[in-house]
Amino acid sequence: MSDASANSASIAPEASFGDFFALLKPRVMTLVVFTALVGLLAAPTPVHPMIAFASILFIAIGGGASGALNMWWDADIDAIMKRTRKRPIPAGKVTESEALGFGVALSGLSTVMLGLASNWVAGGLLGFTIFFYVVIYTMWLKRWTPQNIVIGGAAGAFPPMIGWAVATGGVSIESVLMFCLTFMWTPPHFWALALFMRKDYDHAGVPMLTVTHGRRSTRIHIFVYTVLLAILALGAGVTSIGGPVYMAFAIVLNILFVKGAWDILNRDEDMSEVDNFKVERGFFKLSLLYLFLHFGVILVEAIMQRFGLGGW
Repeated sequence: MSDASANSASIAPEASFGDFFALLKPRVMTLVVFTALVGLLAAPTPVHPMIAFASILFIAIGGGASGALNMWWDADIDAIMKRTRKRPIPAGKVTESEALGFGVALSGLSTVMLGLASNWVAGGLLGFTIFFYVVIYTMWLKRWTPQNIVIGGAAGAFPPMIGWAVATGGVSIESVLMFCLTFMWTPPHFWALALFMRKDYDHAGVPMLTVTHGRRSTRIHIFVYTVLLAILALGAGVTSIGGPVYMAFAIVLNILFVKGAWDILNRDEDMSEVDNFKVERGFFKLSLLYLFLHFGVILVEAIMQRFGLGGW
């Protein structure tokens, strides 16, 4: 971490509740909570509402702990990148030591409390997820390899497996499929972001694919991963977490998503940077809707099946 960020952190004023809440990456936490909730409710074993509520709360806290520790470690590059320079540490609102202590405390609390509230398989999965995101992705992969997002994406894919484990006490093919759906979605989602934020990664020295292999290679990778994701998403529709409603939505969403990736792949090299950014930003925004709707329809199918209305 840079001397500049350390100096600014050392004179940070007393942090407010909002500053510490920002360390939790609330936008990312929303996705964590939603996919974990879908995993829990899609499981065949019913869960008492109080246990379900407590479990989702501790999963959310664990996701937030990962965000705080990520910001602690990345304080130096966050201060350089336009997208992240207003985060609490580079903005001088929270010190690095405060973020570290906050993240470690929440990591231990969330893992232990989830194990006590539900079962130790779920607690262990949450603890491993935090470790994977902070140590494997943030500390190792992010600054070392352009495949950082591909491998590191596993961290964001675990929440539905954790939710499923809360209900069942284990892992099954259905929870693995939900994991794979998020895992395969992550690279095209973040590479689209990297295409229109490349200068940030250049300045920070982060070896994103756009920096190490260029835009053309990144666009090819986006298209390939999107096609593979579409095959996986449609294949999930014929399993027990799918059904006619899921399949109808999946067909439309994946046609749109593959079309968006095709547009990025075949964009005119003579187009202005502004016009290109419109295409890439559009795909990035669609990717957010894509994942939420897929998991939303998995949830709808699960509810319908409880009433004997869904499934094949």
